[in-house]
Amino acid sequence: MRLAMWSGPRTLSTAMMRAFSSRPDCVVVDEPLYAFYLAASGIQHPARAAVMASQSQDWATVVRALTTDPLPPGRTLSYQKHMTHHMLPEVDRTAFAPLTHAFLVRDPRDLLRSYAQVRTAPTLEDLGLPQQVELFERFGGPVLASADVLADPTAALTALCDAVGIAFTPAMLSWPAGPHPADGVWAEHWYAGVRASIGFAQRSRGPAPTDELPERLEPLLARCIPYYDALAAHRLLVT
Repeated sequence: MRLAMWSGPRTLSTAMMRAFSSRPDCVVVDEPLYAFYLAASGIQHPARAAVMASQSQDWATVVRALTTDPLPPGRTLSYQKHMTHHMLPEVDRTAFAPLTHAFLVRDPRDLLRSYAQVRTAPTLEDLGLPQQVELFERFGGPVLASADVLADPTAALTALCDAVGIAFTPAMLSWPAGPHPADGVWAEHWYAGVRASIGFAQRSRGPAPTDELPERLEPLLARCIPYYDALAAHRLLVT
């Protein structure tokens, strides 16, 4: 199976990649369209030149590899961590049809509080929510909320595995601290929290105790909520 997990930034996406990397049957792929996105958009990100040199900048070449390249010996599962904002309009969505699709979402209030710590003026385009809804409407697939993963990792990951037709394994609940061989070259700029972790930090499903959302981000929050609500309506039941 080749599983594409679609999310925006700051949604627990790297921790989820770590969980799947802990499976002995799985190989993980970290943001394979990042170099394409930087080259096509011209946006300035940390380690831009290194990212662009580390991957193919041609989206079609990347997707062919993701959908047809043989998996390593002994591996039957490919977990692909995709950022939805990398899906620029010129990318042919139908090329992703051979993949199994899943979606990771986070309450936009929490997402924006977190993202504003690394980019002071995020935009809707930075978050990829319109593309995430578009991909869900095209392909369908289970929708997993990051809050549910944090509240009960075993139940949430079991629900996800059941939904895509693979067996849950407790190995997914922990991983070694530090870098992972599959991490992109951008990891040193974005993955400090995950590299310091050895598993999911559990908390209640209720609102997290956080600072108030900066007032300047309230208009963006209002634009995010309808997209999030459209996806959260299909959220996996985690019990």
